[in-house]
Amino acid sequence: MTGWASTTGPTALGSTTLWAVLLGAGFGAGLWALAVWAHPPRPTLGQLLARTLDAPAVPEDIGSPSGRLARLTGPLVAVQRRAGLPGPRAVADLRVTGTPAAEHLAGKALLALAGFVTPTIVQLLLAVAGVPFGVELPLIGGVVLATVGFLWPDLRARGRATEMRADFRHALSAYLDLVWITLAGGAGVDSALTGSVTIGQGWAFDRLAGALSTAHLTRVTAWTALRRLGEEIGVDELAELAGSVSLAGTEGARVRASLAARAGSLRAHQITDAEARAQSATERMSLPVMLLFLGFLTFITYPAIGQILNGL
Repeated sequence: MTGWASTTGPTALGSTTLWAVLLGAGFGAGLWALAVWAHPPRPTLGQLLARTLDAPAVPEDIGSPSGRLARLTGPLVAVQRRAGLPGPRAVADLRVTGTPAAEHLAGKALLALAGFVTPTIVQLLLAVAGVPFGVELPLIGGVVLATVGFLWPDLRARGRATEMRADFRHALSAYLDLVWITLAGGAGVDSALTGSVTIGQGWAFDRLAGALSTAHLTRVTAWTALRRLGEEIGVDELAELAGSVSLAGTEGARVRASLAARAGSLRAHQITDAEARAQSATERMSLPVMLLFLGFLTFITYPAIGQILNGL
């Protein structure tokens, strides 16, 4: 019995030491990943200039992670790209928000890694406090949290892109009014499109101005550039506007009435969406009121029910 204990003792001690080393390494890697994600290294001036110069060629890679962050997430980003990520819908959302694809994939990788090591960190802290856990629970929790962390950037980008598309439609309706007024004043189609975009402010007018400037530099028609912008950011109304303007530019069709009708249709659609959101918010607010009412009823009836039960 003594020989068996002396034989198995060092083995158990070595297994415990191995687990402690692995858990410590995971703990350190998770803390470092969280620190890098929260405070990414600042890019150098040369890297910023290179991104600016390369912007027309590879707009999806502007602001790619650099330095230590690139060394950490580079292999993980490459694996995701080989898997076909981000998907077409995610790419459209990232184009609207202006988030580089490499930065988006790096965030997915870091959050998944942090989610995977978080249960291990909790297990270590509980083990130090004298509350040991098995291996299965931290492993399952790590897989669940890693999945949530991997999907969270997509959900966040989708929600932000939806809000920005709604803002773009608001700006587009105002832009249509400006174009219609400029056409009524006797301006041509091209001058009306380029002149009206300089009046508005905000990111939507900046995107419209950038598309029209690109059309001027590349010698393409303005409506072609607007159609490309609509397809790029997923705003169908902009592509429909480009179709109406193209008729005026190529076939001489009268476009003022069409633009006025489209502006009115956009405003009516926005009012309908606002009413639907307000109705949904009202319905959500009814649930807390109902719960409060049930709690109040319970508070009133509990003493009476207690008295009846005690009397029996």
